[in-house]
This record gives sequence, structure tokens and C-alpha cells, in this order.
Amino acid sequence: MLTGRERESVLLVANGLSNDGIADRMAISPLTAKTHINRAMTKLHARDRAQLVVLAYESGLVTPRNS
Repeated sequence: MLTGRERESVLLVANGLSNDGIADRMAISPLTAKTHINRAMTKLHARDRAQLVVLAYESGLVTPRNS
């Protein structure tokens, strides 16, 4: 189960933000942002950020934008 901050960081990864962008948005350090992402990846068994994004869409955390 992801923490709220891990979930928020996954959402921001899925929206294309870098670790620095995530850190700015969440008002945390880039290292803390990276930690949240890495912990989420470990918990979800994602091998990389791309797979993390796929899992975010498959789980319904992120939904496609309408064009």
C-alpha cells in the first residue's frame, strides 16, 4: 500500500514531471522526491519510471486526458 506522498509522487511522474519538478510541486527536496518514487516502485514491483506510469494508468490513479 502506497503512502499518500508516494501516491502523489507517482501521479506527478505520470504527468511527466522530473524529480526536481516533483520536489517543487510537493515542497520537498529532490532527494525526498526520489525516495518517494523509489519506494513506490519497490512496492509496485516497477522496474523503471515508464512501468510505474503504466501501473498508474492501469490502477486508475491516472486517467487519460481528453483531447
